[in-house]
Amino acid sequence: MWRVRHDRDLSNRRRRPYEFAVTIRDGQGETRHHVTLPRETWTRLTAGKEAPDRCVEAAFRFLLDREPKEAILARFEITVISRYFPDFEQSLVRYFR
Repeated sequence: MWRVRHDRDLSNRRRRPYEFAVTIRDGQGETRHHVTLPRETWTRLTAGKEAPDRCVEAAFRFLLDREPKEAILARFEITVISRYFPDFEQSLVRYFR
């Protein structure tokens, strides 16, 4: 089980990136992650068709298909994922539910 919580007042969205706290829990324990999603990146990844929190959820589903929760960085900007997984942006659409 895991959840995404938005840590920033959306009224600031035009000037600042979205920031999220993500907690992943399973039978082996818990990890916590702080993720930023710049507005331009959100627009590019979703064409504005998915909410920012759903974009982060999809990104974590993508990551968890490829590595254990303990291997996911504790703090990162979502664009960093492509450095480790070049297919991230092209594959993300499959992870929206």
